[in-house]
Amino acid sequence: MSPLRPRLAALFMMLAGGLVASPRSNAQSNAPKETGRWISLFNGKDLEGWIPKFTKSPLGENYRDTFRVEDGLLKVKYDKWDKFNGEFGHLFFHQPFSKYRLRVEYRFVGDQCPNGPGWAVRNSGAMLYGQDPTTMRKDQEFPVSLEVQFLGGAERGKRPTANVCSPGTVFTMGGKLITQHCTNSTSDTFRGDQWVTVEMECHGFGPIKNYVNGQLVMEYEKPQLDLNDPDAARILKNGERDLDGGWISLQAESHPVEFRKVEIMLLDE
Repeated sequence: MSPLRPRLAALFMMLAGGLVASPRSNAQSNAPKETGRWISLFNGKDLEGWIPKFTKSPLGENYRDTFRVEDGLLKVKYDKWDKFNGEFGHLFFHQPFSKYRLRVEYRFVGDQCPNGPGWAVRNSGAMLYGQDPTTMRKDQEFPVSLEVQFLGGAERGKRPTANVCSPGTVFTMGGKLITQHCTNSTSDTFRGDQWVTVEMECHGFGPIKNYVNGQLVMEYEKPQLDLNDPDAARILKNGERDLDGGWISLQAESHPVEFRKVEIMLLDE
């Protein structure tokens, strides 16, 4: 049994009680109340306050000790894996948020886990507006959410970061409904093991802005459940598709990645 399991029991009872009763509910009701300053979601010592979920594993099981804290960093490591077989991982913060700025500093290190998909080389991300993790199917690969994609570049060619992918969701950009899975930002390409700072400014059902190293690279709005997606349709309540908040999670998609900062600033709106 994962060492996280015992201390998550009370948390699961709380989550099951319905902190987010519907996609458009007051998702920030259980969040820290102080606004206007950066608050670290990661204590630099352990995974306290975070819940792992891997495809094919139950909620709370940190499969193969993939998510770890070492040297003050939150790490995704694959040194205990023989090969990757579709076990996509997500590490959920234990409470939902609605209107906030999220700041993540990341870098890619080492080599991809054997048998990892080609598209997942130097690929991770932060999932925003995510579904309640207790509602995920055991075999579900990705939570219904908006993914702000973190990508590292190859030795040559362009590969922007802070793109948006949308498992089970759609959104509006430039006045048009975006239904394709991934939409690229205008960011630079970042190669090697350099640290990159991505900041996401989220105004509930309103504007969402992605920044890379302080530069605005993408703006979109009006996230909604995609009812053509079976997982999104399954969590629909009272016919409400619009999303104004949800859970944040960090990805493990087969390539080692390190996070130096995971900070949030609640917006006073």
